[in-house]
Amino acid sequence: MNLLLAFKISYDAVMSNKLRSVLTTLGIIIGVAAVITLVALTQGAKTIIEEQLTNLGGNSLIVNYGKRAGTGIVTRSNIKNPLTAADADAIRNLSMVTFVSPIIDTAATVVSGNRNWFTTIVGVSTDFININDWFPDQGNFFNNKDVLSDARVCVIGKTVANNLFGYQNPIGKSVRIRNNSFKVIGVMSPIGQTPSGKDQDDVILVPYTTLQKRIMGISHVDNISVSVKNSGDVPVAQTRIIELLRERHKIRPNMVDDFYVKTQLSIIERIFTISKIMTILLGSIASISLIVGGIGIMNIMLVSVGERTREIGIRMAVGAKESDILIQFLVEAVFISIAGGTIGIIVGIAGSKISSSFTGWPGEISLGSILIAFGFAAIVGIFFGIYPARKASKLDPIEALRYE
Repeated sequence: MNLLLAFKISYDAVMSNKLRSVLTTLGIIIGVAAVITLVALTQGAKTIIEEQLTNLGGNSLIVNYGKRAGTGIVTRSNIKNPLTAADADAIRNLSMVTFVSPIIDTAATVVSGNRNWFTTIVGVSTDFININDWFPDQGNFFNNKDVLSDARVCVIGKTVANNLFGYQNPIGKSVRIRNNSFKVIGVMSPIGQTPSGKDQDDVILVPYTTLQKRIMGISHVDNISVSVKNSGDVPVAQTRIIELLRERHKIRPNMVDDFYVKTQLSIIERIFTISKIMTILLGSIASISLIVGGIGIMNIMLVSVGERTREIGIRMAVGAKESDILIQFLVEAVFISIAGGTIGIIVGIAGSKISSSFTGWPGEISLGSILIAFGFAAIVGIFFGIYPARKASKLDPIEALRYE
């Protein structure tokens, strides 16, 4: 049988019962639209998560001093060579490294006028803001000259600013930290709490050299924060840093490192895996409506076979083969399914854009999700159309002609 003719006959049959055909395709339309919309939203959410994780350390490493046992317990006793600023300078010379900052911290009561506030004092270098993508909201950050000269300048977090200065502008004012007067040159932009509930704005940033010499009286640093060009460089950078520090600290092959390197890659990969699982899960749930739509197609095709029994008998009487009848009804089922799939794609794209505007997530409509949804709709039409088509082709011509 000519397929073009089969499609023409199918079109005429579908258009002769417009309302019934629309209701039949509704399940396919909803299923395809749901698959496209949900996949687009989950992909958009994944993109947002990727950006946030990268900002939180997707391309950074932290070098800590201390011996890490197999149980994960870290000990800092009997460490002959703690981390120093010289180690940070050596790491800075690695080709894939972009920014490096020594870090030390302590807790202290900070005083301004008749107000005081207990907070964390963190000593860093000028690279700290680039590594963490965290910049001042008011004023400026200190520069390399301030670090080299142990300058008594500081940049305060929003929580500290609110508690020490209220509604006053803190820029240019002084605060006292352990009998040392510091000039406030900037206020960091607010970033809120960590997942564990720690207030990240409750902090004062000072040059690490100033904290070392003027407040703590030490020459080492607690850790070294490192950022690389992209997240793909992290594993190589980790290996190179370990090799470099083992050489600098004169650690023999049979000795345990007196430092350890932490990255965010394992956490990021785990979250990405969860994101993929959620995409598959939501897509699968949406696909259920396609199956429901397929059952609707089977139901309406069985009704159509009953209504057109006499027509089938006439066709067989004038020479139509079983295969011709089978193809005719199968093409009609696929036609309904494809029509529903096409409308579903349009509805799905529109739904993705509307949902994106409401949620604020980027609706990333992929060609893959459209092809999968459309292909699945066609398969559903074939699968659920086979039985009615086969039933029509097996009708006895004599009995069919007698049917009223």
